[in-house]
Amino acid sequence: MNQSDKQNTAFHPHSEHRDACCARDMKTGHPTAANQAIAPPEGARCVRYRIDKMDCPTEERLIRNRLEPMAGVVGLDFNLLDRELTVHHQLDDIQAITTALDSLDMAPSLLGASTPSSPISPALATHQKWLLAIAGAAAISAEVVAWTTGQETSWPVAALAAISIMSAGLPTLKKGWIAIKNLTLNIYFLMSLAVIGAVIIGKWPEAAMVVFLFAVAEAVEALSLERARHAIKSLTALAPETAEVKTDTGWLEQPVARIEVGTRIRVRTGSRVPLDARVDSGHAALNQAPITGESLPVDKQAGDLLYAGSIVTDGVVEATVSALASHSTLARIATAIQQAQSQRAPTQRFVDQFARFYTPAVVVFAVAVAIFGPLLFNGTWSAWFYEALVLLVIACPCALVVSTPVTVVSGLAAAAKHGILIKGGVFLESGRLLKAMALDKTGTLTQGKPVLTDANPFGDMPIEQALLIAASLDDHSTHPVAQALVAGWREKQPDAQLLPVEKFDVLNGRGVTGSVHGQTWHLGNHRLVEEVGVCSPELEARLAALENAGKTAIVLFHHAGPVAVFAVADTVRSESVQAVAALKALRVHATMLTGDNPTTARAIADQLGIEDAHGNLMPHDKQTAIARLKSDYGMVGMVGDGVNDAPALARSDIGFAMGAAGTATALETADVAIMDDDPRKIADFISLSRQTGTVLKQNISLAIGIKAIFLVLALSANATLWMAVFADMGASLLVVFNGLRLLNYFSKRVPQSMSTSV
Repeated sequence: MNQSDKQNTAFHPHSEHRDACCARDMKTGHPTAANQAIAPPEGARCVRYRIDKMDCPTEERLIRNRLEPMAGVVGLDFNLLDRELTVHHQLDDIQAITTALDSLDMAPSLLGASTPSSPISPALATHQKWLLAIAGAAAISAEVVAWTTGQETSWPVAALAAISIMSAGLPTLKKGWIAIKNLTLNIYFLMSLAVIGAVIIGKWPEAAMVVFLFAVAEAVEALSLERARHAIKSLTALAPETAEVKTDTGWLEQPVARIEVGTRIRVRTGSRVPLDARVDSGHAALNQAPITGESLPVDKQAGDLLYAGSIVTDGVVEATVSALASHSTLARIATAIQQAQSQRAPTQRFVDQFARFYTPAVVVFAVAVAIFGPLLFNGTWSAWFYEALVLLVIACPCALVVSTPVTVVSGLAAAAKHGILIKGGVFLESGRLLKAMALDKTGTLTQGKPVLTDANPFGDMPIEQALLIAASLDDHSTHPVAQALVAGWREKQPDAQLLPVEKFDVLNGRGVTGSVHGQTWHLGNHRLVEEVGVCSPELEARLAALENAGKTAIVLFHHAGPVAVFAVADTVRSESVQAVAALKALRVHATMLTGDNPTTARAIADQLGIEDAHGNLMPHDKQTAIARLKSDYGMVGMVGDGVNDAPALARSDIGFAMGAAGTATALETADVAIMDDDPRKIADFISLSRQTGTVLKQNISLAIGIKAIFLVLALSANATLWMAVFADMGASLLVVFNGLRLLNYFSKRVPQSMSTSV
């Protein structure tokens, strides 16, 4: 199978149809467990909503608790970054769903199944900033007046505190009431209870400060999440909205949304490519970093593919549009990332389950402190009630819950900018556990096409003349080996002309023959040389040396004997040596699986430093090899680019597609898609996955550790309400900022794919 064939066939056996509303598992075609969505039964429909007031997992849990028990609702998919909810249902009328969302004060708006996402409102509107400023000034003034007068319940203090609560606390109190009605223990319920309780026992300044600190922390958290949202959205904003189109009257600017496949466009220096297109004429250098992550411009000429969003750094090209704006490589990347970030990674599922039990347990404990504290340990009821309120605030698992999605989204965005498309948080997390990597040879570690590697005389004829005769013969053949020899001649003698050939004939499986200037020539393999009877011990030795090096040997000869020996081989990519070395540095065992003969496999493996190489493998043999690797090492990844790799890719824990840019099937079926052909990015993916795992552990430790410290302080009566709020929301901000660090992961290190060649 040639390279183009490989790139245009799915390399997973399950290339199922992807429902417009339902994210599906990349290997089974079924809805992912990571999404926690139930497989919609036959006849199930889906409806999409924009939820303007859904910013974090707290709102997600509230919606889940309200909708999941409803009759006819069979599954929910959340996209927090786009504030979108997809409901899979079997209802004749969706009004019940809309009414339920309205009752939660979530400001839902109905979207069509194929409606593109509309711009999201800013995280913090101007009036919210003013209200926050007023609340802060009033809360601080209440604290100052109470401290100077010693009266926490005086009317000036109560008035200032009331202003603060009314300015910044009404949304929290409203959401708290909604949570109570829906029997949901979330941060809004806990904060509302704390504020009301503080007012009841006369702690007006603390009630005001709790409201203000919580509002500030929520605003900062929303702004931080907005940064992660912009990191994803920036991908879709790369392509321009208009294109220069050829018309009967000349070149005119037209909106890309109206441009059809087959339209001729022009792109000039300094412009971004508006749509995927294939070059018809011209020559240009393009910066493809937004698509493939390549650091250097790539030369494009007639026949080459242009990717929407790439930048012309030099030159002008005319090209024919090959895909609509909604189906460009850039659009498919953005869609894949959005689907990936909406899935729930393993750590997130664990944290969510933990929070569901942890929060009620701490609430019960706080109630017990309020009731039994005065009875068992003396003290006033109000003092113990106050400590119970502190415990309630500390009980909120917000920092724990929000830490995982922010971290995962940041990792997905960083990978996408680096030219690595990860199809879900589950793969981003599990990549760190890979212990072995199976690599296909052709098109992955090698260029995937033969090139002329050797041209040596075997007699008195100059090698330049012999190569000219050989190229003239092979120019009439379409065999890849023949075309490689002709291409090699053109590189060595770009200004020369081929010789006329008469009586040309193809000798199937052996070579070609023809007459040049009246002289009959043969050009073929070892078998043809033996058939004609011009072989000799010296020639045998020469051919054996080339064949043992994994090359295809070709002999040019006439009736008097051989005059030259050529060799063609599929050459190793310049990056492959570094890729294998990087895997070894990460302690990941590398093995090569190929259908080529064992001699060629061993020769390529020796060049790359791979000890474990297997040749003559049929597709089912590769699958067996993967099973053996899993038995020996544990989690195994498989890198391939052709349909012959499908069984092995399906058997592996994570499947990698090479050169997926512009290839729809690879983008749709891969677990991880390397957008260019750089195998070094496999190690980059594993490194990112390990760093993601480290950040997730740090965030969980921070969230639980801070809560444990303040729990001890609360039980020893050394913690106040505003300190509890500061600790809770401070922990949330810490984990958010820590997770966002992954956005710059590749810009702060020298990745394997950017280092200098060995």
